Amino acid sequence: MDEFERAYAAAVASGAGATAEEAAVDAAASVLAAAGERWEGAAGKLAGRVVRECGARGWELRDLVRMAGRELDARHERLARAAGDGEEPFLAEFARSERLDRFSTATALVELLCLYGRLPRITPLTPGTASAAPATGPHSKMLARIRALLAKAESTGFPEEAEALSAKAQHLMARHSIDEALVAATGAPGAPGRGPGACRIGVDRPYEGAKALLLDAVAAANRCQAVWAADFGFSTVVGFATDLEAVELLYTSLLVQADHALRGGTSRSRDFRESFLIGYAGRVRERLAAATREAQAETATPPADLLPVLAAREVDVRDATRRMFPSTTTSRLKGRDAEGWRHGEAAADRARF
Repeated sequence: MDEFERAYAAAVASGAGATAEEAAVDAAASVLAAAGERWEGAAGKLAGRVVRECGARGWELRDLVRMAGRELDARHERLARAAGDGEEPFLAEFARSERLDRFSTATALVELLCLYGRLPRITPLTPGTASAAPATGPHSKMLARIRALLAKAESTGFPEEAEALSAKAQHLMARHSIDEALVAATGAPGAPGRGPGACRIGVDRPYEGAKALLLDAVAAANRCQAVWAADFGFSTVVGFATDLEAVELLYTSLLVQADHALRGGTSRSRDFRESFLIGYAGRVRERLAAATREAQAETATPPADLLPVLAAREVDVRDATRRMFPSTTTSRLKGRDAEGWRHGEAAADRARF
């Protein structure tokens, strides 16, 4: 349907947030809604093209889904998931599940595609430089065990049990990373790939700066580097595959624990909560650094053999980060509530790794 594509192009060109955009979106939605049985084909064709164009500008599908929820709303995020690659019929089912009429459904799709169409070029991830995690074998079994330990630690009502489970999970992550680094260094057949890769981890509102600081602390402890894109609400974490998985698992777990700590007691001000998270991130950084040193000390490999291997990996990660992001800036966060800061540090002392 060339008419629908022309109407969509006019909506994208109208500019975001303007009255002209609303009229252009309505016009494009009207064309799509009036297409009758052809609306699925027209929607799928355009959605597929727009998503592919986003991919050429560095955006992956999971990024697009997250941006839909961040910049629009939960309904648009669900639509983004339903649309997928735009090749399968999805509009009618989405309309039924959301209880929307055809025009409202078409409007949601046009709004979503306009958001996609205006996304700028971003640094692409580095495909093929890191070994993909195998679906089976020791790695997947270890990862499943770590996930189970963290899930049980977050659900148990007994602090002592949670402490033991979380400590065991952190121990397994650290030792598995060291073991993989040593195997990779031998160059033996079947050894994991040497090059670092990258992943994007969402940093959600509110208090994005403080959460990005927490993610940076977790990344540094796992020999990764994190670069925060404040405008888009994510950090790109560069590192080896096993370490990237550890970063995402541990960051998510620590966020859950911080959220539980913030829910306790009476309602707090925004300054208190932000200062809490800044203090929490700072203390977590100290504890994780200490835990990493302890994990290295526990390995049976002599320091003279282990430290050069780990140092080489850190150099590889640093070089890969510089290639992906040759120009970065450093920002500072200022906690404005001393009580919130102290509470955050205390919560970090209680956090379970």
